[in-house]
Amino acid sequence: MTAEANLEILRQHLIDPEICIRCNTCEETCPIDAITHDGRNYVVDPAICNGCNDCISPCPTGAIDNWRQVLRVQPYTLDEQLQWDTLPAQGEIDVALAAPAELPADVAELTSQAQAGQGGPAPAPWSAAQPCINLYTIANPAVATVTGNYRLTSDDASSDIRHIVLDFGAISFPVLEGQSIGIVPPGTDEHGRPHHVRLYSVASPRDGERPRYNNLSLTVKRVTEDHEGAAVRGVASNFLCDLRKGDHVRVVGPYGTTFLMPNHPGSHLLMVCTGTGSAPMRAMTERRRRRIDLGEGGRLMLFFGARAEGELPYFGPLMKLSRDFIDINLAFSRVPGRPKRYVQDFIRERGDDVARLLQDANCHVYICGLKGMEKGVDEAFRDVCRQHGMSWDALRPALRAQGRYHVETY
Repeated sequence: MTAEANLEILRQHLIDPEICIRCNTCEETCPIDAITHDGRNYVVDPAICNGCNDCISPCPTGAIDNWRQVLRVQPYTLDEQLQWDTLPAQGEIDVALAAPAELPADVAELTSQAQAGQGGPAPAPWSAAQPCINLYTIANPAVATVTGNYRLTSDDASSDIRHIVLDFGAISFPVLEGQSIGIVPPGTDEHGRPHHVRLYSVASPRDGERPRYNNLSLTVKRVTEDHEGAAVRGVASNFLCDLRKGDHVRVVGPYGTTFLMPNHPGSHLLMVCTGTGSAPMRAMTERRRRRIDLGEGGRLMLFFGARAEGELPYFGPLMKLSRDFIDINLAFSRVPGRPKRYVQDFIRERGDDVARLLQDANCHVYICGLKGMEKGVDEAFRDVCRQHGMSWDALRPALRAQGRYHVETY
């Protein structure tokens, strides 16, 4: 077995012994005899199970619908499962073993460029979950199936931005909010070489676009011109935006060890984004929304910029969120008859609230979007700090050192 095979992650199918009623439905349903039992437990053989899910729906209690991520070479054995009275908690995978130390050269370059702003990458928040990285490579990519491709911007908008859902089936592809994946476009460039990997931030929380399904989502803008306005066709973005349900995509990664959300209760998120930079913010916000009843998390404050309502991804869903849950500030720069407004303008207007958050040890700042936004946002924070007796030039490096200030722009 190769070293790369030793590092693969398995999404292991397990049966909850606490709620299983031993009706034998799952064993009778399984088409490949992966399920067996003794006088105590029903169990799934990881060497046989192919993740077909034929056994899920017939189970009357839901005991069959349980999964844990483990190293492929270290699954829970049948002997272990037969002795359980309760399911084990999801343990931390030894990422030192599971993740190769170096990223592919093109991925490392893209990551470095994205994190160049404000001094490079900051440490991850102290309470962030341990990420897995680089589990799938160009030589051994994961293959995902498209289960959804929805336009987020209005039909008359200048930008075609899509919400794309990828399903990984039986393949384990664990991601955390703030991480990215790499898409390998098919075909070759004008020199006959394979296309470089393109990185996209994950727009869904760690439990998937649809909870308990092995999927994730991306926010993708169809690229038709470069930053200077010259016509150009983005290879990966057009490939993704043109995908149809049932199409297959080669995926590498995941990537990212620092732009991660905190997990400790009471942590606040101050998020600033434009366009598709909303992807990680959506992932973090949705993670919090799903865990409201658990009392997890503090204040959410979002500054989101676009040309107009129709150009803003997720505008409709954002408007449905309770203002008690998230403080939303939308900045539109191209609305006829109205002055241009940018995210930095709203940061200044909300200076009192922003200053309070910046001084709170539980506040974490995330900035994602076009690289041109960095300077304006930085100056806005400087103005807010000056008006409240603080020095942004002193505070910003302190926030970074504490893993509380993260920038990814492109």
